[in-house]
Amino acid sequence: MFEDTFAKQGVTYPQGFTAAGVKAGIKKSGNLDVAVIYTEKEAHIAGTFTTNAVAAAPVYASKRVVATGTAHAIAANAGCANACTGEQGDKDAAAMQEITAKALGCQPDDVIVASTGVIGVTLPMDKMEKGIKQAVAELSPTGSENAGNAIITTDTYSKCCATEVVIGGKNVRFGAIAKGSGMIQPNMATMLCFITTDAAISSKLLQKALSEVVETSFNMISVDGDMSTNDMVVVLANGAAGNEEITAEGADYEAFKSTLDDICKGLAQRIAADGEGATKFLTVHVTGAKSFADAKQAGMSVAKSPLVKTAFFGEDPNWGRVICAVGYSGVPMIPEKTVVKFGGIPVYAYGVGADVDMEALAKVMAQHDIVIDVELNEGDAEATVWTCDFSYEYVKINGEYHT
Repeated sequence: MFEDTFAKQGVTYPQGFTAAGVKAGIKKSGNLDVAVIYTEKEAHIAGTFTTNAVAAAPVYASKRVVATGTAHAIAANAGCANACTGEQGDKDAAAMQEITAKALGCQPDDVIVASTGVIGVTLPMDKMEKGIKQAVAELSPTGSENAGNAIITTDTYSKCCATEVVIGGKNVRFGAIAKGSGMIQPNMATMLCFITTDAAISSKLLQKALSEVVETSFNMISVDGDMSTNDMVVVLANGAAGNEEITAEGADYEAFKSTLDDICKGLAQRIAADGEGATKFLTVHVTGAKSFADAKQAGMSVAKSPLVKTAFFGEDPNWGRVICAVGYSGVPMIPEKTVVKFGGIPVYAYGVGADVDMEALAKVMAQHDIVIDVELNEGDAEATVWTCDFSYEYVKINGEYHT
């Protein structure tokens, strides 16, 4: 789905959407740093946001927009998070809405705003205003790639996707751009994801679908166990596909939700794999738990362990660190019933280390994508968590982030 010829079209693949990304001088690098996404046709909107008690000003502003049920645009910047900026931060977030709305001819409460970057620094509003106006002037059906590049920070690349599905006899399109590389452990009720679709669906069901799929996608990743002040996932649905509006759960709703789920899981995995300085993409699959919550908790305990993550960076099959993380996760488990596998090879079984073919295990540890299976044998529930390793480069990136 995500490598098709439409992927680079991203958020402009659905009918009626345009986008742009420009250089406003907010990033020290001088790269693209202001993005605008727009639909002239009013869109129903849904969103999920960081649950961090220290949330950025644009999070509060955008929550108010989502509460209205409709929107026309998203304005976002990278290089400055506008977090922990007090009353001035709130004024600047509101100004972003007002500048964008005036340039587009809509209302301020029709504009979602998002920021990412350094915390505790106020937005340079002169540069922001110029950037927004330039982005609006450059809005294009081919502008998604620049918009995606304008929201990244330490990412090595912009995450995007596009796909379509038949709903109610109509071809319905979806597109998305996302960023996230460090300070990543979303727990949504510094990661941004903007999804567009030309499906016709009520704002109530749009929110229901998004809230449910976020739980099994973005809320199942961790790069470093740190939750950002700025996380948000927003979906705009403008109905331009012409399908009969989805107003009740049924086959059309399930088709919509399934496609949204595929998009969110795909982007979540890309974010985890592109963790700052990452050299390994790790999938932690926990089975045999008493509940999904238990399986997730055990998986996250493994995924967040610095000792586990550094062991995989060094290609050291140190299963003791994995079973230790499961043991202190707080999830009911019996060591004598638990099995741990690396790449399908048992390394710990029923209380002791397994007899392992070290040559075969070394080949597993040398791979980029590695699956860690944890079999609790306590129930029927399971969960999958995605993460990455910790490398020297991760320390370097974060040691020098502010400077």
